[in-house]
Amino acid sequence: MSQSNTTLAAQPAWRATLSAYINLVKPHVTVLLLGVTAATMAIAVRGLPPLGITLGTLLGGFMSAGSANCINCYIDRDIDQVMGRTQRRSLPAGRVQPQQALIFGIILGVGSFFLLWGLVNLLSAVLATSAILFYVFIYTLGLKRTTAQNIVIGGAAGAVPVLVGWAAVTNSVSLSAIWLFAIIFYWTPPHFWALSLLIQKDYEKAKVPMLPVLMGETETRKQILLYSLLLVAVTTILFLMGAMGYIFLFSSLILGGILVYMAVRLLNDDASRKWARTIFWYSNCYLALIFAVAVIDRVIHF
Repeated sequence: MSQSNTTLAAQPAWRATLSAYINLVKPHVTVLLLGVTAATMAIAVRGLPPLGITLGTLLGGFMSAGSANCINCYIDRDIDQVMGRTQRRSLPAGRVQPQQALIFGIILGVGSFFLLWGLVNLLSAVLATSAILFYVFIYTLGLKRTTAQNIVIGGAAGAVPVLVGWAAVTNSVSLSAIWLFAIIFYWTPPHFWALSLLIQKDYEKAKVPMLPVLMGETETRKQILLYSLLLVAVTTILFLMGAMGYIFLFSSLILGGILVYMAVRLLNDDASRKWARTIFWYSNCYLALIFAVAVIDRVIHF
């Protein structure tokens, strides 16, 4: 067989392997976190951050989030085999061996620390590493299989990229950064509880104590509305403390009002699955839009 034919024959296997490892880092989740990180950097400097620092932060952030997701896949591989939503992931499908996934996750985590330390600063590296450790040890190993509050507390790990982005360009963490952190923290429960309503049976089969499994659908709907209201309050505080202006205030009230409206419909309507699906979809858009509006507000602040 000629060299060109050998290359063509090997290409599908190479692509399959690459795809399997990309699947481990959960790129659909990581991309949203990177967008939030970049937006926070722009908010902190009120404009475009330095290109080199931006690229270093985003690459380090990608590796950090990928590490946490990869190790999570390793730990939860038994659950993922049971749940229909996750059975096609690389480990349950047998496309990557567990030990290889764990090593890959550790390499990404260690690499992200040294990359951020070398190209950005030590504070951003420490914060990114703390997010990995929190997600793996506090959320995945400590909370996910033991309490219905797993998403509430565990959501802190997903909010750390805000602090990483702020620290990357200021080498500090300010009160404004903490309130931006709070936006993601209070956004997380409505987002994931809406998903848990959609796949409640999967969580029951896997014996994961998500809120609808332990407390029922009605209580879950109430909690989604409560946290949606708290989310609107958190965004308003950023205006009241002078960190954001009227563009952000009006936009956040509109975006948050839509989420609250959906949560009310979810609470009152029988077609809960329809509104749960809508909230899950809209909440992704909400997070991207609220940070985009924050960037615009800080650049043309009035």
